[in-house]
Amino acid sequence: MKFAKVYSAQNHLLKAHLITIEIDLSQGLHSFSVVGLPDKAVEESRDRVSAAIKNSGFKSPKQTNTKIVVSLAPADIKKEGPLFDLPIALGYLLASGEIDFDTEGKMFAGELALDGAVRPIRGVLSYARLAKERGFKEIYVPKENANEAALIGDITVFGVEKLSEIIAHLCDNKLCDDKQKLFPVQNISFEKIIKESKYSMNLDDIVGQETAKRGLVIAAAGGHNIALYGPPGTGKTMLARALSSILPPLTFEEMLEVTEIHSVAGCLEEMIISRPPVRSPHHTASYVSLVGGGNIPRPGEITLAHRGVLFLDEFPEFDERVIESLRQPMEDRVISISRANGRAKFPAHFILVAALNPCPCGNRNIKDKQCTCSMREIGAYERKLSGPIMDRIDMWIEVSKVDYENLLRGRVGESETDRARERVVAARARMRERFDKLKIKANLNSAIDHRDLARAALLSEKAQQTLNRGAKTHDLSGRGYHRVIKLARTIADIEQSEKIEESHILEALQYRQKHFKNN
Repeated sequence: MKFAKVYSAQNHLLKAHLITIEIDLSQGLHSFSVVGLPDKAVEESRDRVSAAIKNSGFKSPKQTNTKIVVSLAPADIKKEGPLFDLPIALGYLLASGEIDFDTEGKMFAGELALDGAVRPIRGVLSYARLAKERGFKEIYVPKENANEAALIGDITVFGVEKLSEIIAHLCDNKLCDDKQKLFPVQNISFEKIIKESKYSMNLDDIVGQETAKRGLVIAAAGGHNIALYGPPGTGKTMLARALSSILPPLTFEEMLEVTEIHSVAGCLEEMIISRPPVRSPHHTASYVSLVGGGNIPRPGEITLAHRGVLFLDEFPEFDERVIESLRQPMEDRVISISRANGRAKFPAHFILVAALNPCPCGNRNIKDKQCTCSMREIGAYERKLSGPIMDRIDMWIEVSKVDYENLLRGRVGESETDRARERVVAARARMRERFDKLKIKANLNSAIDHRDLARAALLSEKAQQTLNRGAKTHDLSGRGYHRVIKLARTIADIEQSEKIEESHILEALQYRQKHFKNN
């Protein structure tokens, strides 16, 4: 045989694409070329593959008078990374006649070390999902990635440690008399993963701050953006990190979606993400790291926070361009990126939690504290947050100092976190029931389209009058007006009320009117 074809995959944006790897051998001066828009890592695979084949007991391609052409199709998709090493090596050995096996129904992905070991890669979950959708029966991936691929059911997953091992498993000729079968990876128990998963912070760890905790429950129930402002050391960071603990657990499909995003981005630290993610980039983070981008757009922190929490501590300290980049995803729940080499729409359904001090030094208007900031510094600090950004934050909550004598008091009785999560889950269930009944395409109150707001958020007559008076008093924009209604609708759901009453509007307006510029 002088020709062979094997199958692999390539992530482009957040979607995996089937890649057909064709290998053609012909007599002549030795050459080894890879075509099909390969990047540097793919081009260098010829050296890794040659060494791995030689050190696995076969004749190296460099020792032959053969012209080798490797084609990665379709040719209009940029090929990146070393994941094609394993399929290229198998394809070459098939084309040269040194091994023989049926490639149909099998997908391969993995980086090769020079000694033939198979190294882990990223994006395996996407490849396994694609393999299942395209009708493949088996997928062969590095052993370190096998459990990740096994999250996709109805496909046989094999974890591979060495090139010689997979050859021995696949081929049936005389070269492989000593073959040892690889064993499929067992399906993963999701219940066990969820049970073993723990939160880094929850409401039980926080003393006092009852107003802020109430705000977190509302934000979690309706998916509302929230800002926590106050002096340093009052618990703003702890509160922000505790928000994830009261969010409802992810569904199975949401787990796969979030895990797939993190796998493609190369930052998956666990087998599966079973809890809503919390992303907290440092305030020196660049625009691209937050938004995403690159020649071929990759997801940034905004997308990595999908289905979870994006926590921006020291909010005004972020670069102004970074802060303004939040406008579209906060409104549309997606982030659009356009580059010369392509366009991408990444999911960005997150809850923004912004934490900020009253001024750069943090002591402005704080009792018994001396502010060292000049008026110019304070003005520049406040101007970092534009009106459109502040208008998109539904709740502004002051986090004040806690009395020293209360800091070491332990909490007794029922878990506050569990009770808060139960209220959030119950409120979201009422939302879903109402949306289904009214045939509204929304999953949370914060995502209700303004055209559906009148049907989804019924106000009592007194609540309507109070809202109109409050809108005039606080000079609300049209967006702000709608956001107050959505916030009041969430408060009503938490209180198990069918209609939005005056008390719900008053509470929503109370959160709306406060922000750190008035502190």
